[in-house]
Amino acid sequence: MSTVEIKKLNAGLSVCGQLHADDIASIKERGFRTVFCLRPDGEEAGQPPYREIADAAGAAGLETACLPVVASQIGPEQIAAYEAAMATLPQPVLAYCRSGARVEVLADASAGAKK
Repeated sequence: MSTVEIKKLNAGLSVCGQLHADDIASIKERGFRTVFCLRPDGEEAGQPPYREIADAAGAAGLETACLPVVASQIGPEQIAAYEAAMATLPQPVLAYCRSGARVEVLADASAGAKK
């Protein structure tokens, strides 16, 4: 059983920290349709590569997407790319990074741009 802690931001988006392949079955059971990685590979020692998570998610019938974002470099280009991805991904989406914080920053920036 997965112990991943998930925070729901809205009906279509939830966030969490780093996922592992063995979390995917639980993610599917919770009703998510897409796993969205916002973390560059190799950011931290021991971090599973995106391809490993994507392969497990694909095998479970989930969509996947990856937008590697460096937290200190979030700007208009990253926000626009995030918005473009979110506009096309099947929802609900579970987006992850190291802690979930950069996903929240992007989601907040995207929501702020629409106000």
